[in-house]
Amino acid sequence: MRRTTAYGARRPDEELSLRTIERRDLRPDDIAVRVTYCGVCFSDLSALAALPAEGADQPLVPGHEFVGEVVDVGAEVSRFRVGDQVAVGNIVDSCGTCDMCRAGQENFCAEFPTLTYGGRDRHDGSTTHGGYSGEYVVREDFAYHRPENLDAAAVAPLLCAGVTVWEPLRRWGAGPGMTVGVAGLGGLGHLAVRLAKALGARVVVLTRSPGKADDARQLGADDVVVTTDDEQTARAANSIDLLIDTISAPHDPAALLRLVGLDGTLVSLGYLGPISLETMDLLLGRKSLASAGSGGRPRTQELLDFCGEHGITADVEVLPSAQVSTAVRRLAANDVRYRFVLDLSDLPAAGSRRG
Repeated sequence: MRRTTAYGARRPDEELSLRTIERRDLRPDDIAVRVTYCGVCFSDLSALAALPAEGADQPLVPGHEFVGEVVDVGAEVSRFRVGDQVAVGNIVDSCGTCDMCRAGQENFCAEFPTLTYGGRDRHDGSTTHGGYSGEYVVREDFAYHRPENLDAAAVAPLLCAGVTVWEPLRRWGAGPGMTVGVAGLGGLGHLAVRLAKALGARVVVLTRSPGKADDARQLGADDVVVTTDDEQTARAANSIDLLIDTISAPHDPAALLRLVGLDGTLVSLGYLGPISLETMDLLLGRKSLASAGSGGRPRTQELLDFCGEHGITADVEVLPSAQVSTAVRRLAANDVRYRFVLDLSDLPAAGSRRG
């Protein structure tokens, strides 16, 4: 087995602490990645909060959006060499044979994809550990070439927040002649604005806070609608072709649907709980309500290539990994603009040891 250092916890009330974990020896199609930067996602907070109060059998090591350098390759690896700069997202395996996988949507695998952490390895049944660690072992098919012209730390969130908004933008054809609305200006929303603008769409940011108008325009928004202002929302009614809803708190989708135009679509990404909707909110204007989650392999590499060509990255605050607890606390308080990223270079004995 390969051993590396990582930050993990066994209980929801336990701070993440440094420990040694084991990674599998390389299979023929595996690569070993020295993790350099790993994003901190709200999903990490949810996973930690869901740990059993009495303590899990093994620590949860979060982290599913990271970049790093290839340090070892399996005998059959063909896409990567030692020294390559790579990125890894929240899925590290899938069945490869179901309809979804064959369509390049491994994120919807009928047999459920293997998650980067807290997942179940398809071969040996072991639990996966995430990227808050010195090294990660992954199938080469689920690693991606990182655009080396971009800041590595600012690329990491593209593997989660970025691809989550990229998939619906591409599915519904965001581009010239289309008005794209973005509700919420956080980790997902700020990337949705940048990506939609780079695709050539007219971009409108919807926010409850007038103070975010300047930020929205600096990100590339053509217009800002303050949704607490009745005059502004009335003026924007039926004007948006594709509305990307990144708001994570419970809210009324009907209010957003009123801004969607004829044959337009509201894509709900931020809130994953139950919603209530009157059919008439969809009927008037022949509107659609949709959702999406993460991304498949083709779209993920496409996103990274597009960002490399257009110079798009996330706005990040980088902290040394030793301050992971600070990042977790501040993220829980929404005290970040717009994404935390951990610098793993301070890990003791970073990299693997055999034993």
